Amino acid sequence: MSWGTTRVLGNRDASRYLVAVLVSGFGTAAMLLVAGIWVKDLTGSSSLAGLVTLGLWGPTLVGPLIGVLVDRFRRRPLLIVLHVAMAALLPVLLLVDTTAEVWLIFAVTVGYGISFVLIDSAEAALVPSVVPGELLGDFNGLRMTVNEGMKLLAPLAGAGLFAAYGGHPVVLLDTATFALAALVLALLRVREQPPPPPDPWARQLADGLGHLRRHAALRHLVRCAGAAMLLIGINGALAYAVVDAGLHRPPEFNGVLGTVQGVGSLVGGLAAGALLRRLGDRRVTAVAVALLAAGLALRAVPALAPVVAGTLAVGIGAPLVLITVWTAVQRETPDTLVGRVSATVNTLTFGPGTLAVLAGAGVLVLLDHRVIQLVAAAGALLLAGWALRGGRGTPPGAVGPVPPGEAAPAGPVPAPGAGDRG
Repeated sequence: MSWGTTRVLGNRDASRYLVAVLVSGFGTAAMLLVAGIWVKDLTGSSSLAGLVTLGLWGPTLVGPLIGVLVDRFRRRPLLIVLHVAMAALLPVLLLVDTTAEVWLIFAVTVGYGISFVLIDSAEAALVPSVVPGELLGDFNGLRMTVNEGMKLLAPLAGAGLFAAYGGHPVVLLDTATFALAALVLALLRVREQPPPPPDPWARQLADGLGHLRRHAALRHLVRCAGAAMLLIGINGALAYAVVDAGLHRPPEFNGVLGTVQGVGSLVGGLAAGALLRRLGDRRVTAVAVALLAAGLALRAVPALAPVVAGTLAVGIGAPLVLITVWTAVQRETPDTLVGRVSATVNTLTFGPGTLAVLAGAGVLVLLDHRVIQLVAAAGALLLAGWALRGGRGTPPGAVGPVPPGEAAPAGPVPAPGAGDRG
């Protein structure tokens, strides 16, 4: 365990937040896998099952409009409300029994997507109040490790519950984990300044976009992350075809591959902080995308061992891309802009992946999944080279350029006990 990870775990509020991520992440990982299996089981369509991911990522296309809300409220109360709202929404899925109710699964996943845009933006704005700047990469890596590490157990648990009892027990599990996570978040003791009086909506939206236009290094990272997530979206749309047409196994086998990907995510998340300090933003992104290229190519092979190895490589690479860009946003953005900038970055990052899920599901009807995987792998190799280009990244802990007339971002508001962080 690195010194950065040790320091993050020694911070009371950071640890509590990670517990909330652990709890809600378990239910979410189980539910989102089961949602696809549920659609496949009811309709028999791999394309429709792949489109479940579209509901999750779709709201990111309007992320900047949603994310403006985050900078209008204190972030901890907003996170609590969002978790309680999801706990109230999920029981709608208890009505799903036949093909006629499949639309409810898609509707709830859209609710997931909207809540995740807000949760990600609120978290990006709250975390610098809890974690020192030099440890942001370690915290984001640890958060990703906890969240993605749930794929070690949650997909198997979700798939097992579904196989034995159907989707309703998984719905109840996810509802309970959202409610418990809200309770843990209520225990956080983070001092937040009241948000300033809000500007008009259009002005707030323009401020978020303007920050990215002025910051060349951050803009380059966002472009690379968006292209990488486009490739990951294609991979997600093909997941059921890889298992069905490639490995000739039932859709529940995606639970096994989800566990393999979780192992990769544990490795990538734990290594992120140290890699960012050693290699910098651009090189970490290039390494991560090269791993995606290898993973996409291996998942095209119709044999178990290469598909498992490819899934592991994707599991390592994907979180490294996201952790790098999230940390850069938190490090380079004034506190009053973090919510809307984070939402804008999420749109530019996940938006291409959303379109790729839709396109991949459509192209899958026309082309063999192996052809699509290999084309995506070739694109990932080109992207890895492009990731090394662009402006020099800002060193960890530094503050990015401040536009004329705008005050430099103040340091994070210390949480109670913050002096213990050293």
